[in-house]
Amino acid sequence: MPSYATTDSPDIGHEVLASVFQVRGDEAGALGLHALLWRRARRPESGKWALPGGRLCADEDVANSISRQLAEKVDVRECQHLEQLAVFSAPDRTGSTRLLATAFLGLVPADADPELPEDTAWQPVDRLPRTAFDHGEIVLHARDRLRAKLSYTNIGFALAPAEFTIAGLRELYSAALGYPISATNLQRVLTRRGLLEPTGTTSPSGGRPAAQYRFTRRDMLVTDPSAVFKPPE
Repeated sequence: MPSYATTDSPDIGHEVLASVFQVRGDEAGALGLHALLWRRARRPESGKWALPGGRLCADEDVANSISRQLAEKVDVRECQHLEQLAVFSAPDRTGSTRLLATAFLGLVPADADPELPEDTAWQPVDRLPRTAFDHGEIVLHARDRLRAKLSYTNIGFALAPAEFTIAGLRELYSAALGYPISATNLQRVLTRRGLLEPTGTTSPSGGRPAAQYRFTRRDMLVTDPSAVFKPPE
């Protein structure tokens, strides 16, 4: 029977990290999913990009800790959704010091423009720069969670503005999923689930006016546990 060494808790640190996403345009104007990262200035891993967060204080739980640190460090108080993602506990994930990480998934609407420090930027998830420690793995884990939940929940509300056209919503979903989806099918699915309602107004943009919609709820709800969006064949 194998024996296991034990470690006292003071020798193990605990941090909280947030993979915060927003659908944004790149330099060419193409929409894509972006993650909020900051460039480390100190060793270890100086110069690499990292997720926002920090050490868990003794008098707070992980949810309060990440909310505080996001508000204090990167001003993403416009985050519409924040949920616990996973615990990352590989013994060597940060080098010589044992450090557990409770990671969160956060979503910011496409029309929000949070104020960011100079060392912080939105980075495209499909072209991540060099990341510190296991932060790139955490980003991809969060991306996969988001893509799955776009199929069977109403989580798209956290990526969308308060009001939007169906064409605009399709662009947001396609950018987050990583492949194009049908606007007609998206509208049919979300309407059937009772998630969309018309606002009674039209888009002020040029050309033929398009009806505007909004989500009927702006909190996370499981709507169809077996539903899956699939990429085109």
